[in-house]
Formats: sequence, C-alpha cells, structure tokens
Amino acid sequence: MKNLKNTYYLLRHGRNIHQTELKDICYGWPDDDNPCKLDEVGIEQATLAGTGLKDFNINLIYSSDILRTKQTAEIVASILGINVINFDEKLRDLNWGVFAGGPKKEALAFYNEKNRMKNRPENGESWGDLQKRVVESLKKMENSHSNKNILIVSHGDAILLLMAWFNDWSLEEILKQRKNMIQTGELRRLN
Repeated sequence: MKNLKNTYYLLRHGRNIHQTELKDICYGWPDDDNPCKLDEVGIEQATLAGTGLKDFNINLIYSSDILRTKQTAEIVASILGINVINFDEKLRDLNWGVFAGGPKKEALAFYNEKNRMKNRPENGESWGDLQKRVVESLKKMENSHSNKNILIVSHGDAILLLMAWFNDWSLEEILKQRKNMIQTGELRRLN
C-alpha cells in the first residue's frame, strides 16, 4: 500500500447504453461516435452518489473528460456545491484499439493466453498502459494538494488499475478483483 497525502474516493460513472443494449460491445475510443450519455438510471446513480458524499467533505473533483464521466461529475458537483471540476484525459477508459466499438467477445479473446498488463491490441492500450496513465494523474494530484478529500470520477478498468497500483496487486490478484469490479454509480475509498 502507498502512503498518500490526500484521501481519495473513486466513483465509477453512472449507467449508460453500454450496460444495457450495448453490454456486449466495447466502448469506442475515446467515446462512441454518438457519445455515451447517462440514462435515467445513471442519472439517479450519480445523484445518489452525490447525496452519499455530502458528509465526506470533498474538496476537489477530478474526472475523465468523457461524456458519461463528465455528466456524473457535474451532477455530484452540483449536489456538493463544488464549482470547478478538473477534467483529465489521463483518467479515460481503456483504449481497445482495433476492437473499439466491436464485440467484447473478440476483444477478450485477444487476451487468451496473453498478459493483459503487457499485451495491447493494435492501436490500443494494455492494462499496464492504462495503469501508468491513471497513476500519473494521481501523482499530479499528490504533487498539487495536501490533506484534501478528492473525488475521482472515472471508468471501471481505470479504477481497478488505480486500486491495483495502490495495493501492489499482482496480475493474478487484479484478475481476481476484476470479478468484484466497481459497478456503475458505485463509490469506493482508495486509502
């Protein structure tokens, strides 16, 4: 485990079409051609998360700059009375490369017998690439702030890999933890 100067809360964006009608399709990069916005349940999830965060004394919000996370962060910020959201492309979801917008089954088959931390699809990222970028974002927060309660609004794999870095998980542990991956609209504390 790492020793951090700030307290971090991790929130996965609310539900959108990729958790319903397109659940078997990979997200496009950096978003679908018609950007994924929150559905009614996703808006409700973000509202509940914001309400649940009222007692956490959140000082700052950092968010992926993709529409579904921006919407989630904006809903939470309005509930918490926070006027500035720091949007950061380093907090984006995994770039599936040639599999972006295609069937998840094909993308996941690519990783059969491959190391997800090291192997990347053509024009895409490995988990290691994604982890490096989200950790760079967190380290920038650490260098800029002290003793703050910071909310990070991001994506499932990005949050999983940030937690993996913090907890020094092996690839085997990451794969095990992925089965209990953070759900849409769910909040977890990093440290």
